[in-house]
Amino acid sequence: MTSEFNIRWDMPPAAIEAESFAAIEREFYGWEELPPAEWKVMRRLIHTTADLSIGEGLAFRHDPIPSALEALRRHCPIFCDSNMIRAGLSVERLRRAHPGYAREDIHCHISDADIAEQAKSTGRTRAICAAEKARPILDGAIVLIGNAPLSLARIARYALEEGIRPALIVGMPVGFVNVVESKELLLTLDVPHIVARGRKGGSNVAAAICNAMLYQASNNARE
Repeated sequence: MTSEFNIRWDMPPAAIEAESFAAIEREFYGWEELPPAEWKVMRRLIHTTADLSIGEGLAFRHDPIPSALEALRRHCPIFCDSNMIRAGLSVERLRRAHPGYAREDIHCHISDADIAEQAKSTGRTRAICAAEKARPILDGAIVLIGNAPLSLARIARYALEEGIRPALIVGMPVGFVNVVESKELLLTLDVPHIVARGRKGGSNVAAAICNAMLYQASNNARE
């Protein structure tokens, strides 16, 4: 009975990925004209979401991929706004970029007890408080925002008002409130960034972008 659905049970993972990438390249118009490094990131993002339109809204500004790869090779800190991103990053691939990487180099303060208390006492979001706690490590860091637009906006203000310069800001908050506005704010900055315009994004998307760059950093054959 299951044969009626044409399920291909015997495909190895590499073949599934290769065929998926081939399908994306058939369906995403104009990919040949994109810079190869950007397309590899965009293609993996489309693969993660099965959403061609998210690729159409993706902006790469101020050489974000070379900046991020150089930062990874010098063992830069990584800040993310959700534990889902932190869990989704591959420490094994990070170590291919620099052998010193450990899970502790991926900073996420959203669940810290002091952040919960600060947010409660001040009436602000934990995302803003967590971004403020991360302020000392943001210069030269990779910043991955996939959930909280106010975290993105706070870090953008640090860049505008205090001149901090992360090696990369990935702006992928998702939702309906402050999302578009925080991304548009990021797009005004002269720091390297990758942004999904509009309301789409998510923690899985932000993690996928970083992992896609890690494939390139380690010269993985299946980029």
